[in-house]
Amino acid sequence: MCCRIRPQRDMSWQAGQALAHRRPFLSAVAGYRAIVHKGRPAYPQVAVRAVGERRLALSPNRNFHVHLVSDSTGETVTSAARACLVQFEGIFVNEHVWSLVRTPGQIDKVSSAIEQNRGPVLYTLVDDELRSRLREHCRRLQLPCIGVLDPIMSMLSVHFGSRLQHWPGRQHMLDDEYFGRIDAMHYTLAHDDGQSMHDLDEADVILVGPSRTSKTPTCVYLANRGIKAANVPLVPNVELSSELTSAQHPLIVGLTTDPDRLVQVRRNRLRSIQQDVESDYTDLEQVQREVQDARRLYARQKWPAIDVTRRSIEETAAAILQMLNTRRGTERSNRAD
Repeated sequence: MCCRIRPQRDMSWQAGQALAHRRPFLSAVAGYRAIVHKGRPAYPQVAVRAVGERRLALSPNRNFHVHLVSDSTGETVTSAARACLVQFEGIFVNEHVWSLVRTPGQIDKVSSAIEQNRGPVLYTLVDDELRSRLREHCRRLQLPCIGVLDPIMSMLSVHFGSRLQHWPGRQHMLDDEYFGRIDAMHYTLAHDDGQSMHDLDEADVILVGPSRTSKTPTCVYLANRGIKAANVPLVPNVELSSELTSAQHPLIVGLTTDPDRLVQVRRNRLRSIQQDVESDYTDLEQVQREVQDARRLYARQKWPAIDVTRRSIEETAAAILQMLNTRRGTERSNRAD
């Protein structure tokens, strides 16, 4: 089968891997990507398999197919499916993602693939004809077919007393919010690792912390949410810049982590670039002093601190966004008074 492959960016993953030069997700109208779930979130380091390629033999009782169909990028239906799939242990799921499905012909191609690899179908389609066509095919195959946004849209339609506008991909319109995210990404990349300190006060958020405490990927994740995020590393025996200590506009957040884990992360990093792993950079006592000094600095400067030891990038970013929203709410209240 001939496939037209289109790049698909999943920024919640990309935030963690943006500077690691990994390949982005791939999706296709006439193809699929296969992701194996093993009771934990699936990320794209698993190889993308072409249509018709035979999978490795797995237990027939625990090997399943799930089809995710979207008339836009597929991010919404993919996120919803993953949030559910990771709750099941010991199963293997082939996730077939069909994006930009907007014509009856494309629906027919998807339907043929569903018949070949039978499994539940989740969709985000706004066109009634396409929805009916897909549901009818699944009914003939006796497969469940669920519109993941249907209950929400129905409830909101009743609550607002307004009819739905059937516009696929409208959340990805090139509006002011979109270009705001682009500007935030440009700012964040230009202010990574202590660069371009002269306009640091223009940031919304500044992350401070020892090396390898997830500052960069967290900033990239925040930038995709429209937040201008800079990060400044704490280097032993190096004074903080005056631009950082005098910044008034940004929310400055300190990141910290468990020293033992930080040593392991640093060792892995040095091995990946074929550098000597035995140095002060990976010495446990030195790292312990770094972390302790960082915590004292945060307390002295009255900067909120987040321990990222057991947090994902998304969880760290969510905590920072909550702090930022609280601060902005307080500032609005003070101005109103």
